[in-house]
Amino acid sequence: MSKVISSLFRLALLGFLIVFVYFPDRLKITFQYPHYTIFDNAYIRVAKAFLLVLVLIEVLRIFYYGIIKNARVPKWLGNAATLLVPLLGLLVVLEISFMFVSQSHEGGLTLASHIWFERYWPPVNAAGYRDVEHTDTTGKKKILVVGDSYTAGHGLKKVEERYSNVLAQKLGAQTYIVYNLGVSGSDTRDEYDRLQKFGVKPDLMVLQYFPNDIEKVARDFGVFPAVFQPFSDLPGPLRILFKNSYLLNYVYWQLPHGSGVAPFEDYAKKVYTDPKIMNSHLSDLSKFMTYCQVNKIPLYVVLFPFSHNLEKTTTYTRPVVDFFRRNNVPVLEVGTLIKDIDPDDRIVGRNDFHASAIVNQRVGEALFQRIKPQTLVVNQ
Repeated sequence: MSKVISSLFRLALLGFLIVFVYFPDRLKITFQYPHYTIFDNAYIRVAKAFLLVLVLIEVLRIFYYGIIKNARVPKWLGNAATLLVPLLGLLVVLEISFMFVSQSHEGGLTLASHIWFERYWPPVNAAGYRDVEHTDTTGKKKILVVGDSYTAGHGLKKVEERYSNVLAQKLGAQTYIVYNLGVSGSDTRDEYDRLQKFGVKPDLMVLQYFPNDIEKVARDFGVFPAVFQPFSDLPGPLRILFKNSYLLNYVYWQLPHGSGVAPFEDYAKKVYTDPKIMNSHLSDLSKFMTYCQVNKIPLYVVLFPFSHNLEKTTTYTRPVVDFFRRNNVPVLEVGTLIKDIDPDDRIVGRNDFHASAIVNQRVGEALFQRIKPQTLVVNQ
C-alpha cells in the first residue's frame, strides 16, 4: 500500500507541473520566446510529453500494486481499472503523437497551426518579415511587395513558392532585390504605415489586395464582420481542455464550427456597396498612388480573390479595380489567371484557403510579364 501512496503523492506533484505547462494562462503565466504568439515551442512540447509519460508510469504503478497485486480489491473495480488504464495509455500516446502534427489553418487558431508556423515559417528577418536579410543591395533595383498573409505566404511551406520569390527568381538576383513586406492580418492602413517605416525607397512597388483589406474602414462606420468565437460551441469546462489538448484541439478544428467564408462574403457585399465606406477606403488606397507618384515609382496591384468563388470577388471589388485603372495603375486580377485550376488545388489545404503554390507560381510569372525590367531606373 505504501507504494500506491507514494505514487499518489508523485501524481499530485506531476499534476501541478502539468497545470503549469499545459494551462499557464490559468496561473497568469506566459512563456515568451521569439514569435511566441504564433509559434509553438518544441522544447515545451517535449516537456509536456515527458510529464504525460511520467503520469502514465505512476498510473500503471498504482494499477499494478493497487489492483493486480491486491487480493482485496472488488471484482468490479478490477474490471473497471483493466478497461480504463489501457484507454488512458492510448490517450496519452495519441496526445503525444499530435504534439508533432502540423497543419496550416486559415486564421492560425489551432495548436497544429502553431506547430506549422514553428516548422515552416522561418526565415524571419530583423524587421519581422518572413524574408531573408538583404545586405548586398548596392547598384541593384529594389522592388517592394507590400501585402497581407497572401504576400507572406500563409500555408506555403517554402518561401520560394511565394509569388514574390517567383518574381525575384525570374528577374535575377544579380540585378534585382525583391523585398517581401507581407504580414498576416494586415490591411490597407497597416500596409501603408509599414511602408512608411520600412525605410527603403524602391524602384517599383507591388501592392497586394484582398477583400478583407477594407475591414478597419468599415469599423469606423460601425460595420463589423461576423467572427466565430473559438470553442464557444462547447460547454464551459470543456473549452479549456479542447483549447490546450493537442489531440482534442486537432479533432475540434477538423469539424465545421461556423467559421467558413460565407459570412464574410455577406459582409463584403455590404461594405463594398456602402458609398461612405468605399470613399474612405479609396482615400486610403490613394496614399500608395501618391507615394509612388511623388517618388516616381511604378505601382502594380495584385488582387487575390475568394478562391472558391471568383465571380463574387470580381463583383465586390470592382470599385477598387476601377479606381486604380482610372488612375492608370495596372491591376492583376488573380481570378482571371486561375479559372482553369480546380478549386481544391487553388488553396493550400482543407482548413486554409490561402493561395496554393500553383496559384503563386502563376501570379509571379504574370507579374514578371507585366513588369518591363528595362524601364526601371535605380533610385539613388
